[in-house]
Amino acid sequence: MTAKPALELKGVSKQFGAVQALHDVDLTVSPGEIVALVGDNGAGKSTLIKSIAGIHPLSGGQILWKGKPVTVRSPRHAADLGIEVVYQDLALADNLDVVENMFLGRELLTKAFQLDRTEMERRALAVLDQLGVTTIRSVRQSVAGLSGGQRQSVAVAKAVMWSAQLVILDEPTAALGVAQTRQVLELVRRLGEQGLGVILISHNLHDVFEVADRIVVLRLGQNVAEFDRRSVTQTTVVEAITAGGLSAVPGQNEETAS
Repeated sequence: MTAKPALELKGVSKQFGAVQALHDVDLTVSPGEIVALVGDNGAGKSTLIKSIAGIHPLSGGQILWKGKPVTVRSPRHAADLGIEVVYQDLALADNLDVVENMFLGRELLTKAFQLDRTEMERRALAVLDQLGVTTIRSVRQSVAGLSGGQRQSVAVAKAVMWSAQLVILDEPTAALGVAQTRQVLELVRRLGEQGLGVILISHNLHDVFEVADRIVVLRLGQNVAEFDRRSVTQTTVVEAITAGGLSAVPGQNEETAS
């Protein structure tokens, strides 16, 4: 990728009391690039994405957005910048329909201050069409009746609708069947083709190798490897996940350890 990175993390660290959850993590994501973030449980993946999303304030390091340093103060601030996170639980309301979920908390009103259902439906259909989502029969059906793959599509479309330029996907194919996984991976691929930056968090290396451009490995809160997906094997990635070299003793910050 030759495009200037949309997101850059430089030496990002995060401490929870005496525990060093992240230590000097670097990461870049360019527009149109799909970067897989992999690592075992406890590697720091969730802490990292929550730091990008403004949930956890950094203990050290710097986040740059489009080349400028930023302090992401909250998830709303991240969304205003153009960073959207689709968490594993999707945060969808089962009792609402597709349109209502996509506009939840951001409803459009008419001049008479009533819900503009027609315009919301038009915009929802436009985004689903843009992303090539064809499996949802009606945007007025309840989300409770959708399959796992369809629900994931709604959550991603919701992120894209609000001018996301970077989409972070947390285990998007977890617990999905073969056909639904294929549907979601095609959607991830289309995000990259449409110029969005994507961070894909996944334990499934088969999925990672299907769609990722680069693979970044975290181990015990540290960068231990980065690969071009086209020139690496799954075996090499697994070795980095389980035994990648660490730059510092994990678990405690330096002051506590000394």
